[in-house]
Amino acid sequence: MTTTEKPAGVLAVLRRTPTPVRYLLGGVLVNQLGAFVQTFMVLYLVFRGFSAGQAGIAIAAYSIGSVLGGLAGGELVHRIGPRATITAAMSGSAVILALVPFFGRPGLFVPLLAALLLAGLTTQSYRPAAAVLLSELMPDSDRVMGFSMMRIALNLGAALSPLIAAGLILLDWNLLLWFDAATALLYAVLAGRLLPDLRVGREAQAPAESGTRAAYGTLLRDGRFWFFLASVLIGSVIYVQYTVSLPLKITSEGHSAGLYSVVLVTASAVLILCELKITSFVTRWPGHVAATAGTVLMGLGVAGFGLSGGSAVALVACTVVFVFGIMVNGPTMFAYPSTFPAAVKARYISAHQATFGLGMALGPLFGVAAWVALGNGVWWLCGALGLVAALCALLGMTARPATP
Repeated sequence: MTTTEKPAGVLAVLRRTPTPVRYLLGGVLVNQLGAFVQTFMVLYLVFRGFSAGQAGIAIAAYSIGSVLGGLAGGELVHRIGPRATITAAMSGSAVILALVPFFGRPGLFVPLLAALLLAGLTTQSYRPAAAVLLSELMPDSDRVMGFSMMRIALNLGAALSPLIAAGLILLDWNLLLWFDAATALLYAVLAGRLLPDLRVGREAQAPAESGTRAAYGTLLRDGRFWFFLASVLIGSVIYVQYTVSLPLKITSEGHSAGLYSVVLVTASAVLILCELKITSFVTRWPGHVAATAGTVLMGLGVAGFGLSGGSAVALVACTVVFVFGIMVNGPTMFAYPSTFPAAVKARYISAHQATFGLGMALGPLFGVAAWVALGNGVWWLCGALGLVAALCALLGMTARPATP
């Protein structure tokens, strides 16, 4: 169906955003303020006497848990509802994170791995529930803008959390985990008290259409969605190079770590200040156009890092191109799984979240190996992969033929 109605501007959408969505986004922001595990866990473990290799294995355990959490969260949404899923996930996360410091000794490495795997599982299992709830509460015309607002909340929290962490570290390294646990617990309380108790996929349906096996069967047979997931996987691997291969490039060319900080601040500022406005224009485009164009732009940005020639100005300029690609494709692609029918929506969302988490876990391994083997050539490889990801997005998100 096509429409000539002009999408509402940013302020109009913000004014008519339902109150429960405001609570949901506030909880996401609060939780993200304490999201220290993936950012600071390596430094924390080295400080506590673990080797760098052990710290890397610990982060891998957390990443595996994150992928499993993305899958588990979608199933829980259908069984107990989004609000209960968020409350249970954040409560479990709070307990486990609070216990991690007690395993922070080299002699307790195996229990530490188990705790971090469970922390990743519980922490990430709230995301499918939050995405489902957002898609149910926002009007269809504002859905992409809603996901853009959620990304703003995540990015704002990610920008502020290092400042909080810097102060906590000066007092006690364990406060990183305890503050993370406190923000998760606060989110659980806010979710339990303020979010509506919606149930998803419980409409009257024939048993063959509504069972868990049938829902997953529908997903597994959906070839187009697998192209979409391939785009997500490749795109997230490319995205990670911004935090893995780029600092390696900057230091290898003789720049100080300060330049990398400038790049990070620039990216965060552009995202926070511009994404909603960019999204207000992108919502006028068909979803496959936004996803394809944004992914191509993201690929051009990373390929540009290979042409920067050691110039700091060029690095910042390529970062801006890269971030604009993310702003064009990100909200549309994150919203896309929520457009499927209620009976399968949470499973589609959890498949997307798990795939994104898998790409984030594989990205560092790919980046380090590619840097060692290719050096600056990693950016040409990423640019080519960006074109592949764009093609997959085009194939996976082109409008489906109407069924009679």
